[in-house]
Amino acid sequence: MTETFEMICIVCPRGCRLKAERTADGIAVTGNKCPRGAKFAEEEIVAPKRSFTGTVRSVFPEMPVVPVRTAGEVPKDKVKEVALLTRDVLLTRAYGVGEVAVDNVCGTGVDLIVTADMRKVIGS
Repeated sequence: MTETFEMICIVCPRGCRLKAERTADGIAVTGNKCPRGAKFAEEEIVAPKRSFTGTVRSVFPEMPVVPVRTAGEVPKDKVKEVALLTRDVLLTRAYGVGEVAVDNVCGTGVDLIVTADMRKVIGS
């Protein structure tokens, strides 16, 4: 049985329209203008991943919420779990850009990092 998937590659600005077919022999990709497109399609079919961006709370009234993101991509089926975890995070000190707020978020091996310099806002 052959499964067919159509998607747009997001690896580079070209946005190639990809067609991937999964057969008993593996995955065949067409429409890609570079090898990265084929790799993207295969990963999207076998083990899709996504970046996560959101906010967490802080104890500082000058900055009650702080933007965060994953330092890499997490399995797509873990994104909701990561989002739910952020509701329980409370930052109690001033973080700089790129500092880890939660390491190994939800057991994904990827850290949740701060994307704003709290020190500039809070003055710490």
